[in-house]
Amino acid sequence: MTPAIFFAHANGFPSATYGKLFAALAPQYQVHHLEMHGHDPRFPVNANWESLVDELLHHLAGLDQPVWGVGHSLGGLLHYHAALRQPQLYRGVVMLDSPTLTLADQWLIRAAKRFGFIDRITPAGRTLGRREDFADVDEALRYFAGKSLFKRFDPECLEAYVRHGLAAGDGSGLRLKFDPATEISIYRNVPHVTPGRPRQLAVPLALVRGRHSRVVLPHHARAVRRVPQGEYLSLPGGHMFPLERPQDTADLLKQIFARWQRRAAQESRSA
Repeated sequence: MTPAIFFAHANGFPSATYGKLFAALAPQYQVHHLEMHGHDPRFPVNANWESLVDELLHHLAGLDQPVWGVGHSLGGLLHYHAALRQPQLYRGVVMLDSPTLTLADQWLIRAAKRFGFIDRITPAGRTLGRREDFADVDEALRYFAGKSLFKRFDPECLEAYVRHGLAAGDGSGLRLKFDPATEISIYRNVPHVTPGRPRQLAVPLALVRGRHSRVVLPHHARAVRRVPQGEYLSLPGGHMFPLERPQDTADLLKQIFARWQRRAAQESRSA
């Protein structure tokens, strides 16, 4: 049976944006994913992303084998919370520039929600009022290519974002497919609680940071050391490195999974 990966995307970036990464993982791995997290009315965005984790667990339970959970930003935290709740669905988790939130982080987030400054410590504030409509694909490509978040994207990933992240609007143009209100709600409900402590995670965990990321910070890396089978790695790039260097990301994932498989086999023989 081909090992399965379940990939969870970053907020605002439909899974098809990562097509080049998925292609680089084939045929050794079968990649499963949702088109867009947070858009199923059965699992609306709510406090601490509890419903988003429920949505992920619902789909994992329908597979015929435990998965390697891989998530970028939002997606990494969803996998982390899901693995704390139902570790039997996982073989391991890789968080791609997803911060493992410490108690101090959680207290800050709780205060930000309570006192109304959550939009200042998450990208929600920058998302408000963002352009949503475009005349055609070429206009959208030119627009996003000029934005700092996208300037280091692999060209195929940028094109995939535009082609799969936009859909026909009410008129003759194109409109962002990922609902902006949902994207903002996800940011505003970033978890200030977790379903368990790092030391309780029963599967291997790797946190891979973009070396120039301003999202994953040194104290997040230190938090990974509290996980019994936790490790911290890095790749060149910023927070969006999986879309800047998809081939390098796939190569590293393959190395991680191969190492974890060897370790599991050794432990099985010695048991």
